[in-house]
Amino acid sequence: MYRKVSDFLASWEHHNQATQRVLGALTDNSLNHAVADGHRDIRRLSWHIVTSIVEMAGRTGLKITGAAEDAPPPESVAEIQDAYRMVAASLAEQVKSKWNDATLEQEDDMYGEMWRRGTTLLILQTHEVHHRGQMTVLMRQAGLAVPGVYGPAKEDWKN
Repeated sequence: MYRKVSDFLASWEHHNQATQRVLGALTDNSLNHAVADGHRDIRRLSWHIVTSIVEMAGRTGLKITGAAEDAPPPESVAEIQDAYRMVAASLAEQVKSKWNDATLEQEDDMYGEMWRRGTTLLILQTHEVHHRGQMTVLMRQAGLAVPGVYGPAKEDWKN
């Protein structure tokens, strides 16, 4: 749980850059790669990351600029990257301008439970990390190089 807005914003910047690196390694041809039929492909996973920011933050009263949860996924990586940059920046701006450290203690109804806003920000971030990890597995299966996020990726190892 975050207790200081400044701590969230610093962490969010790191995760924002990591997600942008992963999205930047995608190709338009890789977007339809899925682990199996009936599972989310790379396009749907990356788009879910984008729309989840808008949806989750919206439950707290923040007005995030970006695609609605039910918006169809774009056809190109560039469109997904642009949409992610927009919502990630909007979230940071909204938290910075609308909330303070005391606001992080306030509770909102999140999926039938009451969550402190500091907890919501942490869950939003870990949700993104979870799906970003799924994407890197699919990227490897699709033959793409995976960028290092929490240290070097295999491509960065020195043999």
